[in-house]
Amino acid sequence: MKENYQIILDKTIENIKKNNIRPTLFLHSCCAPCSSYVLEYLSEYFDITIFYYNPNISPETEFIKRVREQERLVNTMPLKSKIKVIEGKYDSNRFFEIAKGLEKLKEGGERCFKCYRLRLKETALMAKEMGFDYFTTTLSISPHKNAQVLNQIGKELGEKYGVNYLFSDFKKKNGYKRSCVLSEVYGLYRQNYCGCIYSKFEAQEREKSKYNNE
Repeated sequence: MKENYQIILDKTIENIKKNNIRPTLFLHSCCAPCSSYVLEYLSEYFDITIFYYNPNISPETEFIKRVREQERLVNTMPLKSKIKVIEGKYDSNRFFEIAKGLEKLKEGGERCFKCYRLRLKETALMAKEMGFDYFTTTLSISPHKNAQVLNQIGKELGEKYGVNYLFSDFKKKNGYKRSCVLSEVYGLYRQNYCGCIYSKFEAQEREKSKYNNE
């Protein structure tokens, strides 16, 4: 049976409001568009630091373009508190190591799940080291990402490293639609592929197929 992680998040936020506290949140972000709604939503209740850690992105110029857009967004968007951005190290070899043997899988399968774990593990470790109350990721806002798997991995890593994982499914409550609106408002660069070279090839094939069928 699938969990409704939005309901779990609602209960967490209600508890925060009830106790009149403002926890710290280490938020893994994949890109500015996906973080836009999440920041608008969660900055009401948390002091947020963004962790931009995405060694899956290819090429490196794309990684740099996305992280600069992330920085531009937090410096432009009016939020409840100042957002800090920490840029993770770009080490694409870490991604290619976990993708070995899975290169031909379609997006949304086991390769992606390993990629979730790679990024969430680094986020959990840094959240623990830096003393954050919670960690989570913006990834669940995408209709192409498996929120059930993401939250299961987050829960496991949170328990392993001793830091609270913030359960969430940001595509709920029209979160994805709101992120599209905010992307237009702030003129954000919206990439046409998730980030890795395999998703890029897949996107290119979709475009070719679309063009050939017109």
